[in-house]
Amino acid sequence: MAAAASPLAPAKPTTAPLPARIGRLKALMAKHDCDAIISFKPENSFYLTGFNPIIYSQPVIAIIAPGHEPIMLVHALRDEHSRGSSWLSDIRLFGYWSSKVTLGANWLDALATVLGDLGCSAKRIGIEENFVSIDRMKQLRQALPGAQFTDAGRIIERCRLIKDSDEIGNARIAAKLSDIGMDAAYEALRAGGNEREICVSAMHAMNLHWSVNYPEVEVCDFGSLEGGVQNNLSFWALSGERTFYNCDNPSQRTPKRGDAVTLLSWTIANGIHAENERTVAVGPLPSAYRKAMDDILEIRAEVDVLIKPGVPFSDIYNASKSGLESRRYGAYLPGRIGHSIGLGAHEQFSIDAKSNEVLEPNMLITFEPHIQIYGEIQTQISDTILITAQGREYLTLSHPGYLEV
Repeated sequence: MAAAASPLAPAKPTTAPLPARIGRLKALMAKHDCDAIISFKPENSFYLTGFNPIIYSQPVIAIIAPGHEPIMLVHALRDEHSRGSSWLSDIRLFGYWSSKVTLGANWLDALATVLGDLGCSAKRIGIEENFVSIDRMKQLRQALPGAQFTDAGRIIERCRLIKDSDEIGNARIAAKLSDIGMDAAYEALRAGGNEREICVSAMHAMNLHWSVNYPEVEVCDFGSLEGGVQNNLSFWALSGERTFYNCDNPSQRTPKRGDAVTLLSWTIANGIHAENERTVAVGPLPSAYRKAMDDILEIRAEVDVLIKPGVPFSDIYNASKSGLESRRYGAYLPGRIGHSIGLGAHEQFSIDAKSNEVLEPNMLITFEPHIQIYGEIQTQISDTILITAQGREYLTLSHPGYLEV
């Protein structure tokens, strides 16, 4: 049976400084007149607490308010796991589970108690409008009738765009794992494997390297109410006409001579993703296809010099667009040629013509201009790139040019 809720007690001192992102987020909250944030989205609650339960049968709620250490509210079933994973010291429980002492029977009552003790229950509270359901919003309005709700999703997304040192370190690990998988895929393709055999070889190599070399790294992704992702060292291969699917489960199709094969490696390390994609030829390609491969590699080299701090996303897109148009691919322009990456394999910000974002140090992006002429040509090449104070660093290092097996 849960005990009655107690008044808000001072948090225990943390054993290490809070990540810089907490200070950045609080500064953005002040700028946008937001008195508290309650975060439900799994990627965001992990971002603010360091805890991923893998399956979200009950919400994990991160509570951010000025003048207080972040608070995490979790179901009692997750008590040991959350305390073993999170870098927070202030973890509150809800629900019934064995002898656990909690703030109440459900997350809504417990959340109202915490916000009341923080003095925020009748203030401007930020929520993730692009994630919170209509039903949950009704519950929040009923439990906190005096609150003014505002969208904090964009605030958190903007904060996530700049990576902390721990996130950059994990991106390097994810990128290394993706390179391992890509190398194994090349060998499986060279040996005549079908799509599934190529992917199994790549994922086996990635998992073996992970298990031997990174004992403290988790490769789980973010789940939902209905399921979890214990391992997301993923790889897929699409060959021939299937390359135009862009994303599909690998089949038993064996690539044929003259085919282009799209190899895609998406990995994760402690919540941070890397993306590594390549197009490989099986024997010589038809002349128009080979020319397209040479053209896209030239465009990548031309645009690469722009990837540095201070350059607008839109400039990178427009330079790629000019390169495509000058080579007579103007009728086949992609909608974007990259995106931000991190806690999401595809984060919010796209490198496209309309973006208002500007490259800054410690951003992680993908760079993937390509040529797609349906039924004829598909060039899929993508790298994960860190923006540095001086320029950029490619984290994915798989064979960068034309490759024929």
